[in-house]
Amino acid sequence: MATRILVADDEQSLRFVLGKALEAKNYTVEYASDGNEAWNKLNGGDYAIAFLDVKMPGPSGLDILGRCRQLSRPPMVVIMTAQNTMQNAVQAMKLGAFDYLTKPFDLAEAENVAQRALDSRRKEKELSTTSAPPPSTDESAPAASDSPILLGRSGAMQQIYKLIGRVADSTAAVLIHGESGTGKELIARVIHQNSSRTEQPFIPVNAAAIPRDLLESELFGHEKGAFTGASDKRKGKFELASSGTLFLDEIGEMSLDLQSKLLRVLQDGTIDRVGGEKPIKVDVRLITATNRNLPEMVRDRMFREDLYYRLNVILIEVPPLRARREDIPILADAFLKRYSAQFNLGSRYLAPEAVEALRNYSFPGNVRELENLVKRALLLSSGNVIGRDDIVQFFSTDPIPGSEAAEASLENTVEQHINRLLLKTDLNKAGNLYHEVLEMVERPLLRLVLERLHANQLRAADTLGINRNTLRKRLRELGLKD
Repeated sequence: MATRILVADDEQSLRFVLGKALEAKNYTVEYASDGNEAWNKLNGGDYAIAFLDVKMPGPSGLDILGRCRQLSRPPMVVIMTAQNTMQNAVQAMKLGAFDYLTKPFDLAEAENVAQRALDSRRKEKELSTTSAPPPSTDESAPAASDSPILLGRSGAMQQIYKLIGRVADSTAAVLIHGESGTGKELIARVIHQNSSRTEQPFIPVNAAAIPRDLLESELFGHEKGAFTGASDKRKGKFELASSGTLFLDEIGEMSLDLQSKLLRVLQDGTIDRVGGEKPIKVDVRLITATNRNLPEMVRDRMFREDLYYRLNVILIEVPPLRARREDIPILADAFLKRYSAQFNLGSRYLAPEAVEALRNYSFPGNVRELENLVKRALLLSSGNVIGRDDIVQFFSTDPIPGSEAAEASLENTVEQHINRLLLKTDLNKAGNLYHEVLEMVERPLLRLVLERLHANQLRAADTLGINRNTLRKRLRELGLKD
């Protein structure tokens, strides 16, 4: 019996094109043009996959996704939307969507999602003899619009939204890794706002901003008279965050002694106030962040290995702004509107050449620098339109492509890729890391040079400064067409 798939969208052209692509893969495809028709079909039939549009007449795709929990054999749901917002993505993944497609999408991408959904459904059937009861829906949870707003339509940000949706309701420790200014605390707040702890406190602590000799008291509190100046008993951040979420930023700056005490909290859920005599039970969801390479610090014995693995249950890698340049105009426009309203400046606009200058800038300070830059340009520009000159005067590096700043940006991008690789690598074991990294650079280099020289290997070898036989050998070893 052929696999049944439902495609629900109010756009007839999308239904037709997507349906024909899926039928070509030997799926049986049925259609719905609105939410009521889609739900009636799902409620009365057995579908393996449902492609649901978020915005269509009647119940939305997200509404139907929530209802699918009532079905005895719910389909694997793929949400489709032209409004690729953080709220939609997080809500879709929280409600149990298998994946999330942003229009317009490639048909090959939809076909791949369908195949992965079927594979997942098959594995689930193989591994489970009884169906688990569907999770209860928390009707009191705040609407997504009440959440802090993350912005970005890039693929990297879409993956982060999905990951937030999957982990928000769990109690698992989350480690957020990224450069300074990329928005790590904002991601932590979004996780908290979309969790069952949203009505409870969210307590942020920057470990790098507190002197090391005071950090223990700040985290765990102290009893009266515990040290000079401790004139009163004081609760620490763990107690203040109990039942809620504690966000520890710059965790890599914490001393080894304090790391040991943090490990105990994670192991048995208790803290000791400075000068206290008995442990205090706490219930805290811990989210940590760092811009440092913790695996390297573990190797150098600057960070406890056992604590690292306790913190790194879920890893969220936040890309630098220069690695998601398509998000720069969206963020700039959002900051422009926010501060225009805040400063009562009326409507202000970014000229196209100003937007282009922003897209070409390396942003060493990431999103935080972009926000500050837009705010300054807004306050100091003379007209309602912010031009290129109003923007570039605040750049800390040369934004012109091909300049030293652009070269530094390339180096930074390569460094980010290597850092991500190191985070997934056991640095205490022998391996082939050196050659792996070199091949990552060598493969696109050889391929692009040959493309530009129309596959002329003799000219390519001369351009690269290597022997032609060496070039042919490397092409074969790298799996490139000889």
